[in-house]
Amino acid sequence: MSLDDTLKPHRAALLAALEEEDAERLGVLLRELRSADIGEIVEDALGEDEEGLPVALSLLDGLPLERRANVLGYLPGEEQLAVAEAMEDKALLLLLEEMGSDERTDLFKVLDEDRREALLRRMAHREREELKRLASYEEGTAGAIMTADYVAIPTGMTVSRALMRVRQTAPDAETVYQLYIVDPEGRLAGTLSLRQLMVARPGALIDDLMIKDVISAGVDEAQEEVARTVARYDLLALPVVDAERRLVGIVTHDDAMDVVESEATEDIHKGMSIGALEDGVSRVPLWSLYRKRVTWLVLLVFGNLFSGAGIAYFEETIAAQVALVFFLPLLIGSGGNAGAQAATLMVRGMATGDVGVKDWGKLLGRELLVAGSLGLTMALAVAPIGVIRGGEAVAMVVAVSMICIVLFGSLLGMCLPFVLDRLGWDPATASAPLVTTVIDASGVVIYFGFATVMLSGL
Repeated sequence: MSLDDTLKPHRAALLAALEEEDAERLGVLLRELRSADIGEIVEDALGEDEEGLPVALSLLDGLPLERRANVLGYLPGEEQLAVAEAMEDKALLLLLEEMGSDERTDLFKVLDEDRREALLRRMAHREREELKRLASYEEGTAGAIMTADYVAIPTGMTVSRALMRVRQTAPDAETVYQLYIVDPEGRLAGTLSLRQLMVARPGALIDDLMIKDVISAGVDEAQEEVARTVARYDLLALPVVDAERRLVGIVTHDDAMDVVESEATEDIHKGMSIGALEDGVSRVPLWSLYRKRVTWLVLLVFGNLFSGAGIAYFEETIAAQVALVFFLPLLIGSGGNAGAQAATLMVRGMATGDVGVKDWGKLLGRELLVAGSLGLTMALAVAPIGVIRGGEAVAMVVAVSMICIVLFGSLLGMCLPFVLDRLGWDPATASAPLVTTVIDASGVVIYFGFATVMLSGL
């Protein structure tokens, strides 16, 4: 990865302190930096060469245990694995115990099976069972991104006792601003903010203060739905429950935003016919990057053969009016751009829940009006060039073709995501390359078809 320019002087100072073996200076420099910034510097060191790992480990060793665990949580999975493999079981276990339950689980999942078993044998029974439970949830679900570090208060408590409970559990909790009330069976009964608790009368019962209509997510719910719920209701955290409504964890706002970023990145990649990358583009292996891009590109090459076939079919029309060739890239490019715009709007609208299949009819009518207006505007813009290059007849062909191609491209781009969704495929696959390839072939037929009919008398 490329290190942020603002961190480069800090990195140089840290490396100088390491070379001089000045532990006191190193400690001072590390205290001046935020954990996220240290994580970026460590990640940069790990991405350089074989000598980067000792540097990264030395930087981590210069931190107190709690902050070391915090910094480790900011590293991507591959870098976390590199650090973990270089550590002994005892040292790694201490780090795992200091990490939040969700980050601990993520690191545990990237370790090999033998290392996992060795670490589990050293853990206390309660921590071992919790880690195994969190690691068992399927990737991409609420269970896979939730944390078990939350404040739960039993029903029937008074405000004063509840405050005491908060003080006891707050040091290990991911967030204390939202409290969760559970019944004797562990089922989610209600929720309460810390502010409500602090201003309430000490002898009041939390059962009378709590909000009983709690927004929650199922443990198997898709992570993008969880993130959408957090964003929609502007929640600090979303409680996660199992099939029996037992509270099993929470998804915090920052974890939900990580999901949003990940899903948006995945959709952008799919939108350009690139498969999901296992890591950032600067770190993914070259072979993997090639493999993720080549499949669709090869398929689209064969799709473009239809454009060539269309041109070959209309050879006589082209020979009679060579000026037509000048406008071909302009027309099919305009149709492809309009289609890509429409597809992007629909894919994003479906991803955010703004539109659904039920809205297809209304959206079709709107797109007809908008695309028709766009096509007419673009036709008026290009018609004078048609007059200059080929006369009024050619200008008329170009203008009519522009309207039809833009209209067809826009409607195709709008409809394709809905069709793919009904087929059970990801609407993001209605990518710009796919849409433009289809419109290229169709645009050739539309353009030279109009030219053959309209210019046949000339």
